[in-house]
Formats: sequence, structure tokens, C-alpha cells
Amino acid sequence: MRNIAIFAHVDAGKTTVSEQLLLHAGAIRSLGRVDEGTAHTDRLDVERRRGISVQSSGALFSWRGEEINLIDTPGHSDFSAEVERSLWAPDGAILVISAAEGVQPQTENLFRALYEARIPTLLFFNKTDRMGASVPNALQSFQQILSKDGCLLADRESVMAALAEYDDDVMEHYLSGDVYPDEQLMPLVKGAMEKMQLFPGLSGSALKDEGITELLDAIVDLLPAPGGREDGPLCAVVFAAHQDPLLGRGVQVRLFSGALQNRDVVPWKEEQRKITQIRLPSPDGRGKDAGRLSCGQIGTLYGLSDLPVGTVLGDETLLPRKISLGAFREPLIAVKAEPENPSQAHDMRKALQILSGEDPLLQLQYNRETQETTLRAMGKMHLEILEETMRTRFSLPCTFSKPQLIYRETLSRPTEGFVAYTMPKPCWAIMNLYMEPLPPGSGVQFESKVSPRDIALRYQHQVENALPLALKQGMRGFQVTDIRITLVGGNHHEVHTHPLDFVVATPMAVMDGLRRGGTRLLEPILLACIQVPEGVGGKVMSDVNKMRGEVLSSQLMGETLRMEALIPAVNALPYGDTLLQMTGGRGGMTTRVHSWQYAPPDVDDTLPRHGVNPLDTAKYILAARSALEGDIFDR
Repeated sequence: MRNIAIFAHVDAGKTTVSEQLLLHAGAIRSLGRVDEGTAHTDRLDVERRRGISVQSSGALFSWRGEEINLIDTPGHSDFSAEVERSLWAPDGAILVISAAEGVQPQTENLFRALYEARIPTLLFFNKTDRMGASVPNALQSFQQILSKDGCLLADRESVMAALAEYDDDVMEHYLSGDVYPDEQLMPLVKGAMEKMQLFPGLSGSALKDEGITELLDAIVDLLPAPGGREDGPLCAVVFAAHQDPLLGRGVQVRLFSGALQNRDVVPWKEEQRKITQIRLPSPDGRGKDAGRLSCGQIGTLYGLSDLPVGTVLGDETLLPRKISLGAFREPLIAVKAEPENPSQAHDMRKALQILSGEDPLLQLQYNRETQETTLRAMGKMHLEILEETMRTRFSLPCTFSKPQLIYRETLSRPTEGFVAYTMPKPCWAIMNLYMEPLPPGSGVQFESKVSPRDIALRYQHQVENALPLALKQGMRGFQVTDIRITLVGGNHHEVHTHPLDFVVATPMAVMDGLRRGGTRLLEPILLACIQVPEGVGGKVMSDVNKMRGEVLSSQLMGETLRMEALIPAVNALPYGDTLLQMTGGRGGMTTRVHSWQYAPPDVDDTLPRHGVNPLDTAKYILAARSALEGDIFDR
């Protein structure tokens, strides 16, 4: 068995490669085309109309007796959250690179993510039929920008040279002019790939059906099979979710250990959920009823209701890599959503809740007081797709407000926060916090200097565990960071303290301190990877300076200038469209958060608060005690 995912910069031909793999393996009868909206792995209406992948999709096929699970991922950077979640499931990857353009901005982000996740990767230099295509030049761009350990598999001498960098025996034979036969060379290539020491490449044209058979053989020969034991303890991760019109919500899982079957009861938190159906991936998207999921397999489970994406079922220590949300790219803009028909506001929120269940980084929020619905998104393309999805999938036309940049807050000066949560009985939680700002990038630090006689250790742990919730919204509505909070005083009561009183009280003490000390804004600084024709390089560098940015490096590769720059997000996010217009579509830029720095003094943005403000003590306590509808914060 092989579990693989395929990645590429947008328009590098990734979906066409996926189609050819399925066709050659006999999983489909005819080749789908992206430009005609018939690609089998583009299953959403919006994907077929626009000719781009929006969601990751899976298909199962066989080659040379091996079962292969293929995950096709989106190429556009606005859907990086889908790409990130796809990294949780595979054991190997294919990185498609255009032989005409070489390494492009998103290619770099993808390779970095694959490398950090330690996923062995095959390269496929596609579009060799294009005018100006050059596999040697594309390989050179990979070696210069991404890793010196790239090579062409067809060139056995270059493979030997690459292996010799890490193996003295290979080096000795290579210097003697010996080239190992394939039966000796390929196991060494596979071993080096698993150590992330080698990235062998193949080339061809998916459009012209060239190089596909060789790619399939390389998948079987060089990418690793899954490990784990079927008789071992359960370990699975939920990496995607979707809504089926008949079966309801299904969650896609990768099983790393153990086995699952219909009617199994899956524990989650303090609840238990029963699996009603298990389906394996299929090229038509409907899935194949299996009834059982074995160790190493990928499948869709039904009956688990609202199990969140990112949930680990069973023993988390058996995962081969860390599971996190937003590590690859996080949403930096917030918008208000409004239905075209005001009477459909409730239905709109329900539809957006379904979509946020499929994409947790949407972070839907509803303010009951103002009746405003807001969500976070990746960018312009993401919002356009959301708007179209709401109209076509749910028949709920809606509009989004002008995007607002998401800042963070930090404390302006050292201060103290205090709360005496003693009414209405039964309750008792008194605490003093000393709060001080830290340099940007320091995060949140907590320390306690209180004796367990005054506040029991279990309550002190509650204070620390409640801080992420307490700091979720500061005085201006943004997340609070770069702060040290020290518990310096307070007490509990042997009779009146309820087990969760310090959890309820912590946000009140924190907000009291933020009110006393005041907060200032931190703006996101993006690391931008820019590629443009050489002739406009000077103009782009000038623009970077005007945007309060800094060019870190620049490199001329042929007729293309590649540069890295640090640019405040408020200026960088809209610059992508400017770049496309300036270069006639030949320039590109991808970004990721590099750091958070103090915003200019004239920036005074706020984000509407969701839920009850802990400074509104009476109302907040009622909400915290579930006497009001909803949670302490509407998460």
C-alpha cells in the first residue's frame, strides 16, 4: 500500500498529472480535463467552473499489485489550509514543478512544508511540451532555491553523485567511475529519500501522456509503505470533513494503528460516537462501502457527527508527525457576512457553520447583541469561492464586507489585574495578577508565586489553563500575546470555592489588568517570495520600500528575478493583484507570517467583540454559569 499526496504551484499541471495516473491504472475510463470541468478530482461545482482545485480529494487505484491512495491538493495559496491538513495523512509525496517556469513562489512553501514534515518526495517536472521548457533549468532552480539534493532519476551518474554526498562507499565508487546497477542503486535512493537526503525527479508532459508510467513505477519503487500494526492500539487523525446529502457529515481519517469497523464506538473527550458507515476513496467521489478500515488505510467515517478536523482518535504518541492548525498559513483577514435576503440570516449562519466544520480556520463567530456574523479567511480568492459556494451549494446568496486586517494586541505597560469572584454564592475565587509586556515574539508566559495554602495547586493550574481563553480577545477585540502574567496573590475558600470558579474568574482578572495597563497593536509582517521578469525588478524593489518593507535577498535566474522581502501585511496582501497587472500575469508572490511587530502609532483598529465582555461582570458571570444562552465567549 502507498499513501501519497500530490502538490504543486497553481497551474503547474498537478490535476492533469492526477488524471493520467488514474487513467493509466485503469481507475477511470477517460481522461478528465481541467479546462473542460471534467477532472475527476475536481468534484465541487465551483472547481469545475473555475478550473482550479479548492478542496483536497482522494482516489484509490492499483499499480503493479500495490494499492495507492492518492490525495490531490489545491495549488492556490489561498487554500493552504487544505494543503496543510493533507500533510497529516500521506507517507510520501509528489511535487509537480513546471519545466517552463521552474520553482515558483508556492513551490517553495510546499517544499518547505514537506521537508519539515519529513515526507519523502518525488519531483515531477511537468509541461515539457511547452515552448521554453527546460528540465535542466527547472532542476537547477530546484537545486539553487530549495535543495542541492535534487537530481534526475534517469541520469544514474547524477544520482550516484547525489548519494555520494552522504555515503562514503558510494563516494569511493563514484570517484572510480563506477555506477551501481539499478538493483543496488534503487534501495539506496529509497533510503536516502526517507532520510530527506535525496529528491529524485522525473520529467514528462501530463497533457501529452509522457512520463506517467515511469512516475507510477517510481511511486511503487521509491515511496514508503505505511507502518503501524493492525493489532496495535488505535491511532487515527481526522484530516478533512465534508457534507454528504444522504449520509450527513463524513470525516476523512488516516489510520496509523489499529483497525475500525462499522458500529465501533469511538471515544472523543467524555463522549462516545458510533461509526455508521465506512467508505474508501473512489475516483467518482462517492466512495466505496467498505465496512472496515485497516491500519495504514485512508477512509471516510460517518456517524461521528461534529468531530472536528484535527481530532486525534486513540493514542496520539503513535502519530509520525505533529498535528497543528494554521502552521502552514493562518487567516489574516476578517469579514462580515450578510445574506441578500435578511430573512435568511439564520440559514446563512447554519451554512457557514457547515463550511467552518470542513475548514476550521474559517473561525465563524456570531455576536448575539449586534446580530453580526463574521468569519476569517485567507484572501480574495478564498472569499470569492466562499461566496460562490454559498450561492450554488446552499442557494443562499450573501455578500462579504471589505476585509479587515487581523492584528494582535499586547500590554502597553506593566500593571495589575484583580478579581474577587465571591458573589452570587456559591463561589469564591480571589486573585491578583502582575502583568507586564514582553518583546514581540515572546508569546505568553505564566508564573505563580502564590503558596498552595492560599490558592490550591489545582486552582493555580486552572488559572494557567484558562489563559488562552482569557487572552482570545483583548481591549480592542484582537488576540493578546507577548505578555508575562504572574499570579502574585489571592485565595480560595474551603467551603465556597466551586471546582471551576478560577476558570470563570481568570478572564475577569486578565481584562481588569488590560483595562488598567492599556494595549497597543501588533501588525503581522509577511515574508514575501516574489518572482518577476527582470525588467520590472527595479520597480518592485521601489514598491517594497514604499510599503515599509525590506528586501532581504535577490537572485537573477535566467530572465526571472527572485527576491525575498519583509512587508507589513496591510500593504503586502493587496500587492499580489498589482504584481499580476504590472507583469501581465508573469509575476507571482506568496507570503507567510514572519513575525508580529508594533503597528504604527496612527493605526487604531478594533474588532467587534464576540460574546460577553468579562468587564461587564454581572452579565459575564451569568453567561459563565450558563444562565445566558451561549458560552462565555462565542467560539
